[in-house]
Amino acid sequence: MPAVVQPTHPQIAVSAAIFRDGRVLLTRRARSPAKGFYSLPGGRVEFGESLHQALSREVDEETGLRIEIVGLAGWREVLPAAPGAGHYIIMSFAARWVAREPSLNDELDDYRWIAPDALASLGDLKLTGGLEEVIQSAARLIGP
Repeated sequence: MPAVVQPTHPQIAVSAAIFRDGRVLLTRRARSPAKGFYSLPGGRVEFGESLHQALSREVDEETGLRIEIVGLAGWREVLPAAPGAGHYIIMSFAARWVAREPSLNDELDDYRWIAPDALASLGDLKLTGGLEEVIQSAARLIGP
């Protein structure tokens, strides 16, 4: 069995708080990391790719949606919790839905459009750490 290779540096990732008709899109991760948790669509930034290019690509790959990026809503750092786990800096953006209906790839297995003020009452859903704060910040950028 090959040895687990420890990442040697943090990886940059992006995510999008996508708003449509006053609701934000939450997606459930179908595999690790964060399998079974609801979060925002997104993923790693590829070498030579801008944050906005990476975000549009990742949202398209994961959900099929077209978005308009509004601005940076926040960031969070995910430190390795176990040997071989990743170290990520996640830049989270506020975005508006522009076109298409969600069509999930194999990285996601569910989605929900949820009112940002209803997040606190979703006790049955497992949410990734810091998700509520990022969504509230993104909602302020989107405005009424």
